[in-house]
Amino acid sequence: MAQIAPSPVKFGGVELHSGVSRKNMTAFYFSAFATICLLSFANLVQPYLLTEVLNVPLAQQGSVTGTVIFWHEIVIILVIGLAGSMSDRVGRRLIFAGSFLIVAIGYVLMIQSGSVLQLVFFRMFFAVGAAGATSMLSTVIADYAVDKDRGKANGIQGVMNGLGAMTAVFVLLNLPEWFRRSGMEPIAAGQATYYLVAGLSVITAVLLWLGLKKRGIRHRNQPERFIDLLREGVSAARDPGVLLGYGAAFVSRGDLAIVGTFLALWINKHGVTSGMEAAEALARASIIVGVSQLAAFLGAPLFGIMLDRINRATGVALTNFISGIGYISLFLIDDPFGGAMFAAVAVAGAGNIGTVIATQVLIQQQAPAHIRGSVIGFFGLCGAIGILVATKLGGWLFDNWLEAGPFVLFGLFSFALATWAFAVRKRVRPVVELDG
Repeated sequence: MAQIAPSPVKFGGVELHSGVSRKNMTAFYFSAFATICLLSFANLVQPYLLTEVLNVPLAQQGSVTGTVIFWHEIVIILVIGLAGSMSDRVGRRLIFAGSFLIVAIGYVLMIQSGSVLQLVFFRMFFAVGAAGATSMLSTVIADYAVDKDRGKANGIQGVMNGLGAMTAVFVLLNLPEWFRRSGMEPIAAGQATYYLVAGLSVITAVLLWLGLKKRGIRHRNQPERFIDLLREGVSAARDPGVLLGYGAAFVSRGDLAIVGTFLALWINKHGVTSGMEAAEALARASIIVGVSQLAAFLGAPLFGIMLDRINRATGVALTNFISGIGYISLFLIDDPFGGAMFAAVAVAGAGNIGTVIATQVLIQQQAPAHIRGSVIGFFGLCGAIGILVATKLGGWLFDNWLEAGPFVLFGLFSFALATWAFAVRKRVRPVVELDG
């Protein structure tokens, strides 16, 4: 008698690969929440660290921020491929959980900084954990979800990312002000905030160790050497969809960087210049950044569903057009505490999460199975380069032109990418199914 094949396991409408349980998928989506929450907070809270702990003048904070994050991203570029390769050998959960332990130590070290140079060094250490965590975030979802449901899977991930970002801006970013109101001095309030977030990072490491699958799903296909990743990644760019994915990674990751870095810095600078305490200005920033993240949270499932139904290049074009409108509109803002600011950041936030989801779905679709690790690794490098440009050049524009300068720059990039995606949309076809 023929045996009846068991029904596939599903989680939230997403079909899972064989051997993946709902517990594993729950742990993954928790990781999507925690990764964005705990990693993005480092950029969001940095204006407080620069102002209250290191006493960096407001006129220099854009350039200093750009320098700090520049070296952070250099480490990301060097480590992200290695993290993927190591995870194929020792397992995803060891790299994922271990990365959050490094993040925890990084938070403890950063608040001890006595100079910008020390902050740069400690931020580079923190970046090792950030590289491992972000690498696993994109790898594990490919391990766990089947390809026909990748749009929905990435949409749910986007929702969890949004929840994590909102927790960072509405809860964690208000911690210094809450501690100040309880009677703490500014430096003590900052230390309490950083130590608390470090503790949350340790808890995250434990939960991921307990919840993620013990063994990897796929055979090892991550290149051993950095030069091999570059060679295979560049070779794959002969496919117009892969090349578009690389360009989209540059823009979408840069978009995320300027929101996470310069929006809070802009509000902090405006607030402190207007006579606010740094903690109060940071609390005000949490509201405005939170509007952006709320729009992203609401838009994520809609974009995820849409991207399972249309050409993925068309999706990249549409989402980047929306994102570009939001960023360029910030050029017209005179009062960052005014109502127009909320509308602009809402459009930018919705467009940005759309570009992130569309970009991830596109590269997952186009990556050939035999060099998937190289393509996704090179994709990550392109994103890191986007962050380098966003933070270094954006920091210069912030200090030497106007606070909206970084947003204008990437608004133009978004429009250029939308035009490119629209032009090649008919040439982009799925290269290979990624199952198995």
